[in-house]
Amino acid sequence: MVAIAALGSATAELIQGLGPEDSARVEAALAYANEAYDDRKCSSGQGALEFSIGVASTLAFLRSDAETRIAALLFELTVIDPAAAAGLELRFGKEVTDLVSGLRQLIRLRDLTVGQQAGQQPAGRGRGAAQQAVAQIETLRKMLLAMATDMRVVLMRLASCVTTLRYFAEIKLFNEMTHAYGRETMDLYAPLANRLGIWQLKWELEDLSFRFLEPDTYKQIAKMLEEKRMMREGFVQSAIKRLEDELAAAGIKADVFGRPKHIYSIWNKMRGKELDFSSLYDVRAFRVIVEDEKTCYAVLGLVHNIWTPIPSEFDDYISRPKPNGYRSLHTVVTADDGRPLEVQIRTQEMHNFAEYGIAAHWRYKEEGGSNFKGQKYDEKIAWLRQLLAWKTDVADAVVGQEDAQKKELVEKLKATNLDDRIFVLTPQARVLELPAGATPIDFAYHLHSEVGHRCRGARVDGVMVPLNTPLRNGQTCEIITAKGAPGTAGPSRDWLSPGYTVSTRTRAKVRAWFHAIDLAETLAHGRALVEKSLQREGKTAVNLEALAQKLGFSKVDDLFVSVGKEEFSLRHVEQALHDTGEPVEPEDAVVVRTSRASSVEQGAKSGVLVVGTDGLMTQLAKCCKPAPPDSIVGFVTRGKGVSIHRANCKNFAEMRAKAPERVIHTDWGRAGQDTVYPVDLFILAADRQGLLRDISEVFSREKINVTGVNTQSAKGQARMTFTAEIGSTSQLQKALAAIGEVPGVQEARRH
Repeated sequence: MVAIAALGSATAELIQGLGPEDSARVEAALAYANEAYDDRKCSSGQGALEFSIGVASTLAFLRSDAETRIAALLFELTVIDPAAAAGLELRFGKEVTDLVSGLRQLIRLRDLTVGQQAGQQPAGRGRGAAQQAVAQIETLRKMLLAMATDMRVVLMRLASCVTTLRYFAEIKLFNEMTHAYGRETMDLYAPLANRLGIWQLKWELEDLSFRFLEPDTYKQIAKMLEEKRMMREGFVQSAIKRLEDELAAAGIKADVFGRPKHIYSIWNKMRGKELDFSSLYDVRAFRVIVEDEKTCYAVLGLVHNIWTPIPSEFDDYISRPKPNGYRSLHTVVTADDGRPLEVQIRTQEMHNFAEYGIAAHWRYKEEGGSNFKGQKYDEKIAWLRQLLAWKTDVADAVVGQEDAQKKELVEKLKATNLDDRIFVLTPQARVLELPAGATPIDFAYHLHSEVGHRCRGARVDGVMVPLNTPLRNGQTCEIITAKGAPGTAGPSRDWLSPGYTVSTRTRAKVRAWFHAIDLAETLAHGRALVEKSLQREGKTAVNLEALAQKLGFSKVDDLFVSVGKEEFSLRHVEQALHDTGEPVEPEDAVVVRTSRASSVEQGAKSGVLVVGTDGLMTQLAKCCKPAPPDSIVGFVTRGKGVSIHRANCKNFAEMRAKAPERVIHTDWGRAGQDTVYPVDLFILAADRQGLLRDISEVFSREKINVTGVNTQSAKGQARMTFTAEIGSTSQLQKALAAIGEVPGVQEARRH
């Protein structure tokens, strides 16, 4: 613990720009931190109090409000001693504790992702992997902003990064930890500072990160500069002062500002343009902002009058704008010390366009062009940058007149976030960008359509939650899927109800699934109706493809769907069957075998007794194919004797309704010992290699002869119809139970 008197210089930095009341609150927080931290250290090895003062001082330099500085002083305490966080709200207010909580969220994100995503490119991967890594880093940057509902949290995170890097540089620590920290900062935080327009931090974050990533190159460039940073900054300031005096003498109103180019930027340009250090003309540069275009050229003449221009380095982007719309005058002159000095001249409108529009500095530097697609995100960032610029102006106002403006600004900063998107992590720390309000179902379909279809539950941050739970920024979501082969599980129709999904893409995939299911059901219903009609007409061996084309359909499935939807009458099918030109070739998919046993289909005695008659000719109906001990009934036909139907046959019900007097009571009598009865079996299964072989083995094992097979496969599903000869329905039930246990079989029943 350090005496308060020894913190005088730190206190002066921490309260700069604040009113008396806010200054007193910051001083109280500093005193509390001084006592609470004692001699504790951060994970970096730096003293906790020293680190906290460094972060708060950086935020004071950025003209942040008192709450942000207090939160910066106290945040590390909640990391070292989580129990201490409980008393912060009572002592310093909810706003401070909310800021601390927001920063802890960002630190949690870092712990989850750094080392797995940022800056990593797996060995042996190609350009595609590199592009994915870049896209993932960009998503992480967006997530950092989105997670901070109060943008001051992002400023705190940037300030803590630069403070830690300063400490590493001060103690000259170069190891794996500092290299990893430099990579994280270069990939995530320096670009954020750039996009937010916080130039004071952007150049220092880049330089310090570069120092740990490329220490030898950093030293080489620093040596080539032949002067210390302070000297370079002093030269630029003196050049600005001279130009301002000349402008004032000429009666030209202008804003002149600049900063010498930092080491990382110098190296980046040398690498990107393959230039030697001697060929760089913008190591020292400044900008001049004037009222109109005419004044731009007047200032250009004045600059060329003060210093000697280098003709080959003059660019007029006002009369000839860049393709992305960027406009400015660029010239390079030889300064009094014989070294180059770059000057950019533009109007305020041009400057705003370059800073906030499609030609923003960060875009053409980081994206390599103007083809940036995140327009909403871009507009939000531009607004944030303007807020931060306004924040500095407000902080520079007279203390007694600033309260109302500052309050309004703080409210705007708190309300400004990327609230139209959220960012959620997979268990492997991959970040997914989703619409605000997205649920685990949206998350599952974003991973993969099959994962979405098979989604049965979700864990969010390790806790099971309902599937309609809205996800929040930074949460980790794990999807629990149904077991089984792909295509065997599907979504619930409830998912189309309000509250289950917010993504139009998700809803479209769910609707597509059910559309396919409905279509399959309609097709199956239409197929059954057509097949029943064919059985009534005794045309079961007809070529269905040829029949469909004769009826005006391109394929047989279209015929089935049309019949299933009742859009096409079966009368047209029956009329086509009675046409003399009707094709009767067997279907390619039908396999027919000769019966080995004494089958009633081949003339064997059916064992049917007709009550009250003797020797009356009987035949088993092909529509329902009865077999003992089915409950049966007879119907007297014209010229074909008695047709035997199962009692629950739909065709028999229709005939009985039309001619009840022709119904006759029948029962099973004694049949031959080897008599078998043909029945149709329907099997629905996931299509796979060896399926027909496995089902055939069941028939062979149960000693059931198969005389016909009709198989059709579509969209991964096999629909199979077998004509089998059985001695009794008990034998059939045993066979169906065994078939149901064959892998992939979803349904096995008597047709």
